[in-house]
Amino acid sequence: MNLSARLRTAVARGHVRVTASALGPWQSAVVRIGFSFTWLLFLVREWPHRRELYGPDGPWNWDMAARLIDGNRAFTALMWSDSVVWFEIVYTLAIVSSVLLLLGWRTRTMSVLFMIGVLSLQNRSIFVGDGGDNLVHLMAMYLVLTRCGRVWSLDARRAAREAERERPPRDTTGVVLWAVTGSALLWAQLFTDARLFLTADGPLPGLGWATVLWGLWIVQAGWWFVRRHAPGEPRAVLDALANVAHNGALLVIMAEVCLLYASAGWYKIQGSRWQDGTALYYPLHLDYFSPWSALADVLAGSGTLVMVLTYGTVIAQVAFPFTLLNRRVKNAMLVLLMLEHLGIAVLLGLPFFSLAAIAADAVFLPTNFLRWAGARLGRARDRVTARAVRLPGQRVRESDAESPAGTLVRPRTLRE
Repeated sequence: MNLSARLRTAVARGHVRVTASALGPWQSAVVRIGFSFTWLLFLVREWPHRRELYGPDGPWNWDMAARLIDGNRAFTALMWSDSVVWFEIVYTLAIVSSVLLLLGWRTRTMSVLFMIGVLSLQNRSIFVGDGGDNLVHLMAMYLVLTRCGRVWSLDARRAAREAERERPPRDTTGVVLWAVTGSALLWAQLFTDARLFLTADGPLPGLGWATVLWGLWIVQAGWWFVRRHAPGEPRAVLDALANVAHNGALLVIMAEVCLLYASAGWYKIQGSRWQDGTALYYPLHLDYFSPWSALADVLAGSGTLVMVLTYGTVIAQVAFPFTLLNRRVKNAMLVLLMLEHLGIAVLLGLPFFSLAAIAADAVFLPTNFLRWAGARLGRARDRVTARAVRLPGQRVRESDAESPAGTLVRPRTLRE
């Protein structure tokens, strides 16, 4: 076989692989679960302070935010109205969408609502947060393009049940959800200062948020119609397009993580404190970044340990993109990076940053490990369910109460 034939064969195989399936279903599910859990935990933790951080009671008030939005043209639903009720609605919907995306219920719709909630709150008060918020901000937009509900989701369980039927069900819930979201979007564009333009102020040059949101809404309708009334070639074409979008978004997520570590590592190399191995010493003596001051003092008291951790951090971040060439080295480096983020969460008091970073790292976890972990968790869940849910025993006659068989028959679980 000559070179051109080999090249054509490789291209054909690559085309089939990219269009015929959504690659990395377990990895995308982990990313979905990780980021929705991180954002949910942050929103719940800040619930008592939500109005000071993002609402009308904060130092960054509505007028100041409006002037900033006029300049940077960022998207935020919180600027559609200065009503306190509207703020509470948006914040609550952000929590609800995070929970439902975590569970994998209607992931296509929930990923869009999750993105709207993240962008609305973060763009409303840009001075609140840390590097973890930037990760959540980016991944919220990427998740919209992924098929992240193929495994470990309520959608996957529903799809397995529907596969046993000859004809798809009516899906009344999906139709109602589609109508409600469309009505809300129409209200926002007609009766608020939403600034949803077709070609301006969008996520990409020449692409406005009106085009993005209405386009996603129309795609949902088209997907339902084809799935219901044209399950043949039109369904195959839509599946191929969805797979291409998913695989492209997953590739962007992986590239984003590599870029994050590479840029962080190379910037550290340029700093004199990182060069002499003392950079870690200074944040350990800042009260703001020392929730466990005694532990920080013990760590900072060892110059050798501080130097090893400082240099180790730089080496791990710079080397990580290159370790993708070897699977075993990559897996070992992933463990080191996750341990590093756990250390940052404990020693520097940045749990949400660490959770977001670990969720991003999870896109590189091996499939076999994720399947094994999912199977173990599934068996543990089944055991807990079997023990917790039991049918009540049957009553027996008084004359049988003295028999060794006892007063109750053997408890039976729902699985029996």
